[in-house]
Amino acid sequence: MSNRTTDLKTARWGDRKSLLQQLQRLWDRGLLLQETLHSSELFPKRLKFRTPDSRSLSSEFDTVRHWVSECHKLNGFRVVTRTVRHRVIGENSLPAEVWVDDLQSAITLLHKQAEIDQFRKLCAHTQQLAPQLMEWITQNPLKLLALASDWPRLIDFVRWRQQHPAQHIYLREISLPGIDSKFIEHYRPVLAALLDASLEVEHIQSEIRGLRQFEQRYGFRSKPQRIRFRLLDSDFELLPGSDKDHSLSAADFRVLYRKRDFAAHIRRVFITENEINFLAFPAHKKSLVIFGAGYGFSALAQADWLSKLEVYYWGDIDTHGFAILDQLRHRFAHVKSLLMNEQTLLSHRPFWGQEEHPEGRALERLTPDELSLYKDLLEHKFQPNLRLEQERIQFTYLLEELARLDG
Repeated sequence: MSNRTTDLKTARWGDRKSLLQQLQRLWDRGLLLQETLHSSELFPKRLKFRTPDSRSLSSEFDTVRHWVSECHKLNGFRVVTRTVRHRVIGENSLPAEVWVDDLQSAITLLHKQAEIDQFRKLCAHTQQLAPQLMEWITQNPLKLLALASDWPRLIDFVRWRQQHPAQHIYLREISLPGIDSKFIEHYRPVLAALLDASLEVEHIQSEIRGLRQFEQRYGFRSKPQRIRFRLLDSDFELLPGSDKDHSLSAADFRVLYRKRDFAAHIRRVFITENEINFLAFPAHKKSLVIFGAGYGFSALAQADWLSKLEVYYWGDIDTHGFAILDQLRHRFAHVKSLLMNEQTLLSHRPFWGQEEHPEGRALERLTPDELSLYKDLLEHKFQPNLRLEQERIQFTYLLEELARLDG
């Protein structure tokens, strides 16, 4: 029998490959790197090691003998034998257990010495300059290795923010060697975790979450939120000769109501999610229309003067449309819906479509009629995942509804 054939037969028992695979899994879980930071009970480590059963000992004696010979070559592992008494082959000493006694043995077997040396160097650098990050490293040792080439710059950024926590500037204004806004943008997920681990609690806006809110969470200036709106009253204009389509920062929109004559000329506000609906929204006395932003109403929330006006929200008739309406009412409880009712839905049956990923959570701020229609959509009363997009509603239907508001 050839050695290759014998090796194939013995592969069902413990061998160097299966043992190394177990050690590699320890590495892939970061356990060996963590062991360099603090000694645990990981070593000595007994590995899984399958041995021949009694039947194989008698029926495959030559194969077993070859397997035993290979086990004697398991350099770096500690092989424990035990005496086996068998009625056919008599008494023999056979491998029974395989152990790795210490971390260094595991590192040597996996040829990871270079990685371990680099990891220790990075840890020493961090311990010296930003010891608050050592806990993060303990939880993310493999990430640290993956970031090795850029880790010194990441540390520099974190230390700079620790030393200048109150500087309310744009990321573009930071002047550190090798660090620009592109670098920060690329590493936002990592930097967010590092800043959470290193900054004082009072220098983190903990209620602000998500990478899109990175600047706000950590005290940097962010791109101003802008609100786009159109004046619908031909008798009133903010700028002479303008097309009445305006875009203001949230801060400027917040104080818009204080401007001369604005309060006297505007008493009704419409919010619509569709840009064409926004552009085509018909003229209406003492009114303006705002181009909505889906679930993002943080910019509008600053304009508390909206609470003094009639506000109407016009969204799609689908589960997300009602969810957005519900969220808007969290900011402005008096908001009314526009053309988001069963009559409108049933009048536009030829234009029904399907919602790809319906909402399903409970909505607490809908009126009884809105809630009833929302439940009907969830329960597929009309058709599965029904959606009527606002831009499919007939324009004459909108004109009639606006006339009723003034009636």
